[in-house]
Amino acid sequence: MESRHQNLPEDHLSQSVLVVDDEPMARTLLRLMLVRAGFDVSEAEDGYDALEKIQEEIPDLVILDVMMPGLDGFSVCRAVRESALTAHLPVIMLSAKTDLDSVNRGLRAGANKYLTKPISPDELARQVRSVLAEAASS
Repeated sequence: MESRHQNLPEDHLSQSVLVVDDEPMARTLLRLMLVRAGFDVSEAEDGYDALEKIQEEIPDLVILDVMMPGLDGFSVCRAVRESALTAHLPVIMLSAKTDLDSVNRGLRAGANKYLTKPISPDELARQVRSVLAEAASS
């Protein structure tokens, strides 16, 4: 359950990002933005799919939508934090829910950052790199 790039130099590999969103168009847009920024991207269509994919292969970072049917982003984030195997995993919540209560719920659930939609490709790449750098230095 280790990140697949753990023992390899970062400059030779792209870092892996799991994009979790129940909207196919949103996943596609985020994937295209991240691939252009040099990341290796996989997708999950809901919270259950995300937890299954994380167990199969832990990504370097997860981008998590909040509003999803079944298991919402807050619940997924808490589950990631409660597992010893994934407690360290950087999580960015990306949501159309911009109210302060939602932002605080995301951060209390364990998100490293809470970003709001829409987001520009440059800002997304900058935030992902920032969270990955913070995680690597801690």
